Amino acid sequence: MRLSRYAKQMGVTYHTAFRWWKKGQLDGYQLETGTIIIREQGVQSVAQKIVLYARVSSNDQKEDLVRQLQRLRDFASARGYTIAQEVKEIASGLNDKRPKLQSLLKDPTIGKIVIEHKDRLTRFGFNYIEQLLETQGRKLEVIFPTDTDNELIDDFVAVITSMAARIYGKRNSKKHARKIKDYVSSLHTEKQA
Repeated sequence: MRLSRYAKQMGVTYHTAFRWWKKGQLDGYQLETGTIIIREQGVQSVAQKIVLYARVSSNDQKEDLVRQLQRLRDFASARGYTIAQEVKEIASGLNDKRPKLQSLLKDPTIGKIVIEHKDRLTRFGFNYIEQLLETQGRKLEVIFPTDTDNELIDDFVAVITSMAARIYGKRNSKKHARKIKDYVSSLHTEKQA
């Protein structure tokens, strides 16, 4: 397929795809006319790498970051994954300008990103990111999916957790958020009964 079609399929600009081809990251060749052709099998095998992504919100949580990454390693090992890269980031889940995450999302050679919880990737918009990656033939794998089947409750818990962190301080926010989540879940259960 032409490089322009490949770029469109991967959701990147032509210039980005051209740079990948120049670096030898894509299996392709150039015609005498200058047209670059990417081999179909090269397209299918590009997104193969598996990456572990761990994130915490602040520097005082570095020990949590180390433990989170170890749980990701254990999970990957149990699944027989060959890990290409481990990414650690210290930034708020509400911050949409995280350079390490952005580079993972832009790299088409990464086939799967393994995270511990949805909120380790982002507080809001997880489903959008997941759908976009799936259209590129890539995947997000969450070790511990949410307890509830209701997206509204999950979003509410994310908002409350963020607010609790600001009101009660970072250390007690999880405890308060858990109490609120349990309360909201019990209300939801009572409403269904």
